[in-house]
Amino acid sequence: MKYRTKLMAGIAAVAMAMAAPAIAEPVKVGMITTLSGGGASLGIDARDGFLLALKMAGDAGTEVEVVIEDDQQKPDVAVQLADKMIQAEQVDVLTGIIWSNLAMAVVPAAVAQGKFYLSVNAGPSQLAGSACHPNYFNVAWQNDNLHEAAGAYANSEGYANSFILAPNYPAGQDALAGYKRFYEGGLAGEVYTQLGQTDYAAEIAQIRASGADSVFFFLPGGMGIAFMKQYAESGVDIPLIGPAFSFDQAILQAVGDAALGVKNTSQWSKDLDNAANTAFVAAFQAEYGRLPSLYASQGYDTANLLLSAMAKADVSDADAFRAALKEADFASTRGDFTFGPNNHPIQDIYVREVIKEGDVYTNRIVGTALEDRADAYAADCKM
Repeated sequence: MKYRTKLMAGIAAVAMAMAAPAIAEPVKVGMITTLSGGGASLGIDARDGFLLALKMAGDAGTEVEVVIEDDQQKPDVAVQLADKMIQAEQVDVLTGIIWSNLAMAVVPAAVAQGKFYLSVNAGPSQLAGSACHPNYFNVAWQNDNLHEAAGAYANSEGYANSFILAPNYPAGQDALAGYKRFYEGGLAGEVYTQLGQTDYAAEIAQIRASGADSVFFFLPGGMGIAFMKQYAESGVDIPLIGPAFSFDQAILQAVGDAALGVKNTSQWSKDLDNAANTAFVAAFQAEYGRLPSLYASQGYDTANLLLSAMAKADVSDADAFRAALKEADFASTRGDFTFGPNNHPIQDIYVREVIKEGDVYTNRIVGTALEDRADAYAADCKM
């Protein structure tokens, strides 16, 4: 599937204040994201948040042309699309990839060809450390961050014997490494599952027999939905802890009551009290008729980062444009946001609780797990 949009002047429904000197040259963005299959909701929300920010920017948003294609969550498809966007479409900027294995297949080659890559989600450790690049900016996180915060939260609750599990792919490996980096207790079990797995009967049986006092899991998309439902049906009542990926807006509606009360960690929540987030949440609901997700907030912030750089520099002047991106001079939905030396965020990470508001399952912030957290790999980045 291919989708192309160039937003036209005058369609902005919500005005957004932009420090906006003249923009010299339009920017062409290639968005490769997941729009079909079990992970589609993540890509759809990232896309919708990105396009909403352009729309809210009014005239400034019309200076961005976006070509959107579905990677089908397949690395080989993502690579083919990236080649086409760079060679045939001649895009200036690439963005949109959700999954770390796809990011590792696309990003190194794209930035080596002089393109900018702005990540709306995936933040594999390699791209934060030894494989960092001046043209690669992550607007979401480094993969370990939310899991590190979950480990810190487990300590605060006095958990001392966690069972941990994640799928066996780059983000899953980063997840368990991140949890263990901050978690101070012992491990009742550590399991890597298959990527895309939907039957967790064997793992739940292991958890039941393990003597664990807590369970940390990272199972994004449909994997998390399947696990949560089977866990609730199993009758095992060991407290769950997870990153926001398994407790995000679309996923919660599928999981239902089984998720109520579960604590999860996130750098964003719809109840974060700042002007940018309030405007974003209201506009997203008005535009799409649903609450935004974490992925939508990241897409939205990514577009606003791009616009902030365009307001300061022409994309054809790579050095100036790179410096403008590095300034991160935009109002993030998450509040304070800066880039570290490896172009990954420095930000607070919160603890949220799953609640129900009317008929809608959602989250509320109940604490801060980590303040001004960067990542563990910046020292390996030789920029």
